Amino acid sequence: MRDGTPTTIYRKEYSAPVFSITDADLTFAIYDGFTLVSSILHLQRQREDEAPWVLDGEDLEIEQIEIDGTPLQQHEYSYDGRQLTLPQIGESCQLLTRVRIYPEANTALEGLYRSRTIYCTQCEAEGFRKITFFLDRPDVLAIFKVTVEADKASCPILLSNGNAVAQEDLTEGRHRSVWHDPWPKPCYLFALVAGDLESVSESFTTASGREVALNVFVEAKDVNYCDHAMDSLKRSMKWDEQVYGLEYDLDLFNIVAVDDFNMGAMENKGLNIFNTSCVLASPDITTDAGYLRIESIVAHEYFHNFSGNRVTCRDWFQLSLKEGFTVFRDSQFSADMNSAGVKRVEDVSFLRTHQFAEDAGPMAHPVRPDSFIEISNFYTLTVYEKGAEVVRMLHTLLGHDLFIAGAKYYFAKHDGQAVTCDDFVSAMEQVSEKDLTQFRRWYEQSGTPNLIIDDQYDPTARRVTLTVTQNNGQNSDGASKPPLHLPVAIGLVVKGHSHTFEEGGSTRLLEVTEAKQVFEIDNVEDKPVVSLLRGFSAPVRLQSADDDDTLAALIGSDSDDFVKWDAMQRYASRVIEAQARGEPLSDAFISAYRQAMSSDIDDAMKAQLLTLPSEEYLADRQAQHGLVDVFEIRGAREDIKKILATEFEAQWTSWFSRYENPETYQANGRQIGQRALRHLALSYLSQARPEALDWAETLLGNADNLSDRLATLRVLVNGGDESTRSAVLGNFYQQWQHEALIVNQWFTLQATRPSADTVESVIALQNHGAFDWRNPNKIRALVGGFASANPIAFHRQDGAGYAFLGDVIARVQSANPQIAARLCTPLTRFRRYAHGVDAMQSQLERIAGLDNLSRDVFEVVGKALDK
Repeated sequence: MRDGTPTTIYRKEYSAPVFSITDADLTFAIYDGFTLVSSILHLQRQREDEAPWVLDGEDLEIEQIEIDGTPLQQHEYSYDGRQLTLPQIGESCQLLTRVRIYPEANTALEGLYRSRTIYCTQCEAEGFRKITFFLDRPDVLAIFKVTVEADKASCPILLSNGNAVAQEDLTEGRHRSVWHDPWPKPCYLFALVAGDLESVSESFTTASGREVALNVFVEAKDVNYCDHAMDSLKRSMKWDEQVYGLEYDLDLFNIVAVDDFNMGAMENKGLNIFNTSCVLASPDITTDAGYLRIESIVAHEYFHNFSGNRVTCRDWFQLSLKEGFTVFRDSQFSADMNSAGVKRVEDVSFLRTHQFAEDAGPMAHPVRPDSFIEISNFYTLTVYEKGAEVVRMLHTLLGHDLFIAGAKYYFAKHDGQAVTCDDFVSAMEQVSEKDLTQFRRWYEQSGTPNLIIDDQYDPTARRVTLTVTQNNGQNSDGASKPPLHLPVAIGLVVKGHSHTFEEGGSTRLLEVTEAKQVFEIDNVEDKPVVSLLRGFSAPVRLQSADDDDTLAALIGSDSDDFVKWDAMQRYASRVIEAQARGEPLSDAFISAYRQAMSSDIDDAMKAQLLTLPSEEYLADRQAQHGLVDVFEIRGAREDIKKILATEFEAQWTSWFSRYENPETYQANGRQIGQRALRHLALSYLSQARPEALDWAETLLGNADNLSDRLATLRVLVNGGDESTRSAVLGNFYQQWQHEALIVNQWFTLQATRPSADTVESVIALQNHGAFDWRNPNKIRALVGGFASANPIAFHRQDGAGYAFLGDVIARVQSANPQIAARLCTPLTRFRRYAHGVDAMQSQLERIAGLDNLSRDVFEVVGKALDK
């Protein structure tokens, strides 16, 4: 960065704003090539001091400034391109500004920009300052009135937050729409959309009988792909009323889908803006996982209406206040709508594979960070996923009824306020009368706790003794971090059956609050197998002395879906690690795997149970004891997969053949499970039977849905020769080239092919006509897929994978700093690998030396090199 080292912002330095903005009256006049933004703000001093009136505003062209109707000359104010400083004025004033901005040239996709034919905004976290002058911080809440003017032919739809209060035609083919949001909100929740859109429209009747108009706006080509998102929205609204007692508070709720979007979606009040990948759905363009993802994200953004909008965060350090809580809420919803066990396994698998690695890397930070340079870098898995686990632990400790009562109290007490994580925990304390002082450390300490549990059984006393030790790592001064308040849910399997505890039920909750703690369980009739961390009751690394027989017993007999799956993951990981050491596969594991195949569980859960641990998860395990060797992991995992493919060839063949004449596609739990098991069977058969590639081609030709097509295409691309690969990829592209979301999947398939020469393939695909450097989805699909999900190719011995990623980051970082910063992650973890350390570090140093380096990339690369 050549314009000076950027400033670090610290949570401890927070101070309330000098003044408030009570009302904001905005007018947008959109023209081809530029937009004029007029703003009338009502400012009210909050503090009795002589601090100047300073507003945020980034790279704005000032055309007019007035205070209380009096125009200001240039010498009467100062503007440095980032902040506007006004002359001393009284206790309050009306500030009018008019600025010119250029949405068409906005490649960072923050503020107001143009995506294809649509003008849209993204203001979280600090994008509003690129639109007009304001106090761009979440603790300044104002009532917004918004007028949007544009050419009616090119922008027939004009949208903003709240309720539409007026529409009229103007001269010269232009028109105007006026919007009013009655609920005070911070400017990061502001939204505007203007463009040529069509909508799918329905309505929802709230619990009190109000009719709410619902609209999903998309480009005309996508109007047939909106039904699933609309159904998901209505289910979300009903669920939030039934579970949390929260009723929607406006007359309409709008969703807009745009192609160019840095995030998945944004919860702007009454006008949610979505990445098209998180809205559009049909069997041809959406996988089974995609259907579930859309349902979850639509719910997430809707749930933000209260957990984020009506009650928002005081400052960006409190980001998990809204995001962690809302991720937990959408996870609850998805579990209720689908298989709770599969949902929990998927969430835990993602957390342990990705967030645990973040906790162990250079960007590790507490759920509530202490400092940042660029807030966009802290939209992290720690804030979202670990933050959700922190809320889940509160739910576990308090029980469902008290937790819901605490949430209702929180919403009622803080409605219309900007608050902190402490306020949320205090609300739970107030209702439950439970002391959560120690629990607050979860927001303060970074890292993943290590939990060691030893169990002993005394047959004479019929007593089980559990010794629990927690290790939370060290602070920067070398001192041990203090113990956390951990909910550890346990069960006992006695003679193949779940033990019933004296208080009733098959699960007992242990509250671990000390570094070492002993628990005793009486009246256990025989030596049990202890079922630990049921439901993954705390986000920890569990270490226990479970031998192979114990893990096999849990796989075969435990009633908790997570424990059953986790036992298989741990057992299979041991087997793969033993294979890497040259040890033969044991008959005991084959027996346990056979038992899992015959277990009486649904197909979706069985597919989860029989899937080998991912290479990323195995790398995380290896990193706990030494350096990661991605080639060793890949080789050992593939060896075990081939053995299992051959050993159980008959069962895999049976499962693959079971659904040769499938029903008409539906994205319901039963069919999703059937397809998951069939795809897993095909993946194994491709390791055991040469004719499996022919079966895959047949299924690809007959498939009536994207899930089947991608599963078979992946087998053909990864397992076929170059001729086969080229033919199926070419045919697939020719058939689906007009569907952008499918083309993204096509890019990812090629980027994740586990072969060293994938590097050259990905470099060539940058020049493909369907690739667009402006579109984040394309960059994530091709470059992100390669660097994050293809360790064999990315870590190629000659460093070509690292150089490719370095080139991309250098190219993207000035145009779209957020995307570039996120692409840095694979390089930042260079110290954990046995290969390529110097080459990865060299790329980071090269990036650090770029002229005009963005703050986003500067912070990420700097932390990686400093560790």
